[in-house]
Amino acid sequence: MILIAGESVTDSSLFALDGLEETIFERLSDDPETYTYQSPEELKFEIAMRNNIVASASLMSQGDSRFETFAGTQSNPAYWHITDTGGMQIRKDVKPSDAISDIFINSQEYAFECATAKVILYYHAILKTAGEEFFNHYFQDLYLYSWHFDSDLVMQSTDTYHFIPGDVVYFNNPDFNPMTFWWRGENAVVMGDGKFFGHGLGIEDADYIIEFLNGTRKPDSSKPAYLTDYVARPSFNHLAKLYFSQRIHGRGKYRHRIIFHNKDSISCDRYLYYLYRDYLQK
Repeated sequence: MILIAGESVTDSSLFALDGLEETIFERLSDDPETYTYQSPEELKFEIAMRNNIVASASLMSQGDSRFETFAGTQSNPAYWHITDTGGMQIRKDVKPSDAISDIFINSQEYAFECATAKVILYYHAILKTAGEEFFNHYFQDLYLYSWHFDSDLVMQSTDTYHFIPGDVVYFNNPDFNPMTFWWRGENAVVMGDGKFFGHGLGIEDADYIIEFLNGTRKPDSSKPAYLTDYVARPSFNHLAKLYFSQRIHGRGKYRHRIIFHNKDSISCDRYLYYLYRDYLQK
């Protein structure tokens, strides 16, 4: 259900949508959950960003970046430093927009695990939706490691099987083989038409991803892989409000601690659990 300024909206023709954008509107409208916006522009921002998440996932799938564990992380040294924990720290002498764009332009230089891939896709989609000036102002000092995210990305996890293009879902593999621990699961972008993008697997349907993960289980496994109801989404409303406020100036900013867990391919839900547990222990 879509509410704009308290009024229900069901007519997509008011927004001049096209292709996948129309599908996104319909999925938002059909969802039992209520999506609230202060203006039509905020709704159009979410639709545009979701569309760009899918486009960025398609672009990554077509590129040459490789799936790797944290230990095997690689990057273009002109833009990123590889840390001891397998993270990618942006160089101080480059623009964030250039560093994120290079992952897609010179994709053959890069290797990273699947949670890191999803955060990269979010940053790339924000850049394409809001532009370089906005991105370079709000997303400085980038550090790419698992689901670690900038505080203005505002990652959220919800439980639902009502998937919307641009969502990230999680395929869990509870009996993964310890020898191939990186297949404990797969984070995947909802592409539409029953397809998902998983870094290292490409764009496939759910049956293919589950069958692949089942092939990586330990020999005595009794639990098959399955698609969970964990859905990761950035706060589109928060990003839209930043964008439409038109206040590109200095401000104080809280930065989340990086949770170094060394577990490849975990869900956003699991990372948020680690992060919030860290806050509670302070």
